[in-house]
Amino acid sequence: MNRRIVLCAAALALLAASGCGSAKQERMPLWPNIEPYETGRLRVSDLHEIYWERSGAPEGKPVYVLHGGPGAHSLPYYRRFFNPRVFQIVQHDQRGAGQSTPFLETRENTTQDLVEDIERLRRKFGHDKIIIFGGSWGSTLGLAYAETYPEHTAALVLRGIFTATAEELEHYYCGGSAYFFPETFESLQAAMPEAARCVSPDTLYRGMVSGDETLRKRYAIAWLEYEAGIAHAEPQPIDAEAGWRDENGWRRGMLSLGVLENWYMSNRCFLREGQLIEDAGRLAGIPVTLVNGRYDMICPPLFATRVHRAIPGSKLVIAELSGHSMTEPRIEAALLEAMRELE
Repeated sequence: MNRRIVLCAAALALLAASGCGSAKQERMPLWPNIEPYETGRLRVSDLHEIYWERSGAPEGKPVYVLHGGPGAHSLPYYRRFFNPRVFQIVQHDQRGAGQSTPFLETRENTTQDLVEDIERLRRKFGHDKIIIFGGSWGSTLGLAYAETYPEHTAALVLRGIFTATAEELEHYYCGGSAYFFPETFESLQAAMPEAARCVSPDTLYRGMVSGDETLRKRYAIAWLEYEAGIAHAEPQPIDAEAGWRDENGWRRGMLSLGVLENWYMSNRCFLREGQLIEDAGRLAGIPVTLVNGRYDMICPPLFATRVHRAIPGSKLVIAELSGHSMTEPRIEAALLEAMRELE
């Protein structure tokens, strides 16, 4: 794999984790790398089968890791936020993504379907209460699960908070980031079929599932470059063209993020307006830690603050000098500390 594809690979891992942090900041050490002790697949509907894995302590406190996207996947990196002697770490690839099948399938693929998949896994493994750990889209899904099943939620540790309101979607698709990254947003606009203030998630989705290979490539590259370009406080170069040429590897990841993210966003994430804030009171009494980068261009801290105010007793950590990316040193440190408090 040449350097250009490595940079694109790093960008896709960035979006899956959501990010690559600044190497200039001193990092808190993560837990050592570990391998799963069990993997498998779960049939969740006549159409969908999801991949899952478990690592850490087989009898430990269950923590369910919810990846970002939608359209990202489970990662070895996620395991390193948990003491492997204390926690049983459960990861899965959400419908249509990663090793779950069918790949890129949007039928029977809604937020409510994904909430029920987490519940199916909980019942399968016999866990009474589970800790939810997720970031970006994983924070949305984590809130949706906990508000549906508060009786089975032991705690929430969420990062880069996104509640899928019209205000957040307008920020993301209509140029909120352009106040700080004008060239990046304008590049996305330029890839669209006609000039408009707002980029259409439905247009992006339909283009990336069309039979027009030129259109699929243009939209997938434009979307990756936009997300990767604003996802961390200190931008890093990527070569999405090189990634697209890697047909059996990074092209799949680019399409997965582009297709499934824009499918969900074009449907307002299948949530009623303001639902996650309105229902947040159901989480009273559950330990909740919210972590958000001060300079998060994808999920600005305003929305994390609103969630914090809506959940009695919750804790909000604003990571200074940090963007959206999970691997920014101050965000990593805050997540590690939050999990140590739950040991």
